[in-house]
Amino acid sequence: MERGIIAMAGWLSLYIWSVLVMNGEVDGDQLVDITFLKSAIPKGAVCLDGSPPAYSYSEGYGNGSNSWIVYLQSGGWCSSKIECYNRSTTPRGSTYPFIGNQTNFSGLLDTNSTFNPDFYNWHKVYIYYCDGSSFMSDIKHVDPRTNVTYRGARIFKVVMEELISKEMGNAQNAMLVGTSAGAMTTTLHCDKFRNLFSKTSRVKCISDSGFIIHGKGHLGDHYREKYYANVIRTHGLRKSLPKSCTSKMNPNLCLFPEYYVGDIKTPLFLLESAFDAFQIEYNTLPVVGGRLGWSNCLGNLRHCNSTQLGIMRDFRNTLIGALLKLKQSLSRGMFVHSCYLHGHILIIQEWTCSSLQGNNVLANKTIAQAISDWYFDRSSFRQIDIENDLPRNCSSSITPDLFVHKCLATLSNHPTCNYS
Repeated sequence: MERGIIAMAGWLSLYIWSVLVMNGEVDGDQLVDITFLKSAIPKGAVCLDGSPPAYSYSEGYGNGSNSWIVYLQSGGWCSSKIECYNRSTTPRGSTYPFIGNQTNFSGLLDTNSTFNPDFYNWHKVYIYYCDGSSFMSDIKHVDPRTNVTYRGARIFKVVMEELISKEMGNAQNAMLVGTSAGAMTTTLHCDKFRNLFSKTSRVKCISDSGFIIHGKGHLGDHYREKYYANVIRTHGLRKSLPKSCTSKMNPNLCLFPEYYVGDIKTPLFLLESAFDAFQIEYNTLPVVGGRLGWSNCLGNLRHCNSTQLGIMRDFRNTLIGALLKLKQSLSRGMFVHSCYLHGHILIIQEWTCSSLQGNNVLANKTIAQAISDWYFDRSSFRQIDIENDLPRNCSSSITPDLFVHKCLATLSNHPTCNYS
C-alpha cells in the first residue's frame, strides 16, 4: 500500500511538472541576455563587419560554482572574399542583428536539473560565431574593397580573457564544446583552452558533429580539399594551423580533423553520426549534381534509391575508417550512431532523451549518459554503431510539448536514463 501511494505521488508530481512545462510556467531551458564585448573593438577583435564579439553567460551556483561550460556556436565557413562579404551582412558575420535578443540555453546548457542533472548549475557561456574561420584568422589589414575584417583568433583570445576575469581560470572543472564549425573550432583550440587552467583542473573538450572528413580516394575528396583550401587561403590560416599537421603534410589539408585530432593532448569526446546530414548534403552531393534529384530521399529515407543509399553508405564507411585510424587514447571518448542527423548537444531530443529518437543509444546509454560518465571519469566510452550500414530516420514525429512529456516520463521511470 505504501509503495503504491509513493508511486502515485511520483506520477502526480511528474504530471504537475509536465503541465507546467507545457504551459510555459516552468521551462526546460532558459533565455539568457547577450553581452556585447565593446572593449574588444580597440583591440581589433571584431566580427567580419567590424561589430563586437558577443556571448551569453549564465552564472553557476552550489556545487557547480567552480565548474564551467564554454559553448562555441555553429555556422560553417566562408571560402572567398565575396562569400565572406555576403556573410558579413548576416548574423553569421555580424552581432548587430542580435541586439535586443536573448539566447536559448537548452540541452547541455539547460539550467533545469531534471533535464540536465550533471551540468545544470555550472557556469555556462555561449559564444557567438561571426568570423567564418573557426576563430583562427588574424589578418592585420581590413579589406579595402569590402571593409571586411578577418580577426577570428583575436575574438577567441579576448573572450577567453573576459571569462578569466570572471574567475573561470579558477575552475575545478571546465569543458569546451561546439557543434559543426564550432566543433572544429573546439578541436583546433582544445589544447589552448586547457592551458588556461591549472594542472589540477579537470578540462575536457567535446566535438559535436565536427569531424569533417577529407576522405582521400572517396567521392567528393577533391571538392572538399579545394573548398577548405580556399577557406585557409581567404583567412590567411597557414601559420595558425596545427603544426603537428603542417610539419608532415600539405597545409591545405590541415583543417581536416582526421589529420590533427590524434595529436590533441587534452581529453576529447567525438560525437558523430556516421551519416552526418551536413557532410553528405554539402560536402559530398555537390560532386553528383548537388541536392537536385535528392529531395524525396532527403525528405524521407524510405524513398532513397539504391544509388543514393550506396553514396550514403560509402560516406559512412569513409568516416568510420578515418575515425578508426586515429591514435588510440584512453582519454578519448566516441559516440558514433547511424541516425541521419547533424548536431546534438543543444537539443533535448538528442541530448537528454536520445533514447526516444529511434532508440538512439549505444551500449545502453543515451548521448547525455555517455558524455557525462566520460567527463566525470565514471567510465570510458568508445562506441561505434557497426550494425546499421544504412541511415536511420531518428527525428521525432510528435509535437515538442508531447516530447517533453514523454522525456520526463522516461527520466522518471527508467533507471537506465536517470544519470544523476
